Amino acid sequence: MTALRTPPAEASRMPITGHLEELRSRLIKVVWTVLGGMVLAYAVSDVLIGWLKRPLAADLYFFSPTEAFWVTIKVSFFAGLFLSLPVVLYQIGRFVSPGLLPHERRLAVPFVLIGCLFFVLGLTFCYFVVAPFALNFLVGFGMQQGLKPVFSIGLYIDFLLKFLLAFGLVFELPLALTILAKLGLVTPQILSRNRRYAVLVNAILAAILTPTTDVFNMMLMMVPLLIFYELGIWGARFFGRKAVRSGLAEEAKGEA
Repeated sequence: MTALRTPPAEASRMPITGHLEELRSRLIKVVWTVLGGMVLAYAVSDVLIGWLKRPLAADLYFFSPTEAFWVTIKVSFFAGLFLSLPVVLYQIGRFVSPGLLPHERRLAVPFVLIGCLFFVLGLTFCYFVVAPFALNFLVGFGMQQGLKPVFSIGLYIDFLLKFLLAFGLVFELPLALTILAKLGLVTPQILSRNRRYAVLVNAILAAILTPTTDVFNMMLMMVPLLIFYELGIWGARFFGRKAVRSGLAEEAKGEA
């Protein structure tokens, strides 16, 4: 059995109103940072939209007077959020740091940097590999049915942004499982034993994260989820809390 977690003294001394005030202060900083990034992204929104159009290789149209404007706002917001991600993660880390143990605080910065790297890798993989493949397959399937594609800029950008965001989050799964193992909340043994349930959960997540309802895109999301779940198990084995692993081994010997 592991020892109960004792919160740091400074976290227990602060009253609830102090926590709420600090949360409000940091949320304001996050909002202003995101708005600043959004303004910068809006200045180059035409470049960003042109970059997002590349995986499709087809003309895009808008079907209402406001559609192109709202697409620009949406792209600028997501780009601004991406630009301000280090500041957002820093503010989150500063808010939760009083409740962390000293060794957990030392791991915060490396895990944040690795998390940002994995998110960027997910976006890159989706943009250069998954999105073109999925779009070519879906468009080709429609044209084989004798249909002519006419693409709305709003629907296309919405589809691609959701796809990019979903794969960015999928690439965070190994890191999330490793962090949970490092904190002693899960073990590689538990993750391995519940692999069949993970398949079901991954299927549900793929259905939720996939921007369309077809099985093809769902499989494009589900297969990486299963792969990253296995990578998460390996991460838990190498970086998980040793005390938890040794304790489980002793319990297994006692049961035998």
